[in-house]
Amino acid sequence: MMGVNDRQRARRAFGYQIAGAILLWLQAGPALGSDLRERDLQPIAEIVTREVRLGNIPGAVVLIGHEGKVLYRRAFGYRALEPQRIPMTEDTIFDLASLTKVIATTTAVMQLVEQRRLRLEDSVARYWPEFGSRGKDQIRVRDLLSHSSGLRAGLDLKSPWSGYGDVLKRIAAEKPVFPPGKSFLYSDINFILLGALVERVSALPLELYCARHIFTKLGMKDTGFIPLAGQRDRIAPTVYRNGKMLWGEVHDPTAYRMGGVSGHAGVFSTADDLASFAQALVDGGRAGGTRILSQASVEQMTAPHSGRDTASCPIIGRRGPCSRRF
Repeated sequence: MMGVNDRQRARRAFGYQIAGAILLWLQAGPALGSDLRERDLQPIAEIVTREVRLGNIPGAVVLIGHEGKVLYRRAFGYRALEPQRIPMTEDTIFDLASLTKVIATTTAVMQLVEQRRLRLEDSVARYWPEFGSRGKDQIRVRDLLSHSSGLRAGLDLKSPWSGYGDVLKRIAAEKPVFPPGKSFLYSDINFILLGALVERVSALPLELYCARHIFTKLGMKDTGFIPLAGQRDRIAPTVYRNGKMLWGEVHDPTAYRMGGVSGHAGVFSTADDLASFAQALVDGGRAGGTRILSQASVEQMTAPHSGRDTASCPIIGRRGPCSRRF
């Protein structure tokens, strides 16, 4: 049980995570024009400063890019409030939480699809036979990516368990709450599974695969699972857990029990590194002379999906027959 002071500290600490790095990477368009300049973005400082002053966030890093260039980069407020105030800096490293799903896991899966080592239409049980029990044999890789697998939102944290092996045993024992492809339910279990598939197919630990084939290739020098000891001074803490402030350890409780590496959470990064990833997507999977994804894969990643019973949806931003967008 937490006392009043512990609850207050936890609420204040949690602000570090939700403040994070605010990133906008804008593509050229009629609404923006090609003459967008840093001076046009100055009102942003007033907005963020006000939120810090009101105590809604402890701090933030705001980075805005347009036409391949960073137009605005600024740190506001504090990286930490307790046990002492530490000013926010532009190179602060944040716990990205569920952005791990996009930046690490989805990118890794689509790379393996391009290499024909994974197929989106295959059942998950093809790659992990034990998974096919209890009505899960028809769940496809695509269903995991689109959150239409029918699996629950997350694993039970009330019972004691820890480690990667325990997670896989629990997922193997799961029973879907609805048939695959019939509805949408945002699920961490889906991406824990996808992270496991990356490891099985590539024969590399997830953190090593992502470091080699995504982060290093994009020059994301401060991005990865389980930050190095030398990076701690730049990391924004998140919450108190068991009387200890998490500082460079993953906030997500399931990923924490898994040792800090999971397909659904665990990556740490900076605003500048996220900008590099965003620019690669805008450029169709290419960063300079390095390609991490094909244009077709980027289009699949950024298109809305509505399950098996709805017509295929086009890329976000274009008109199409989708009844729901996820």
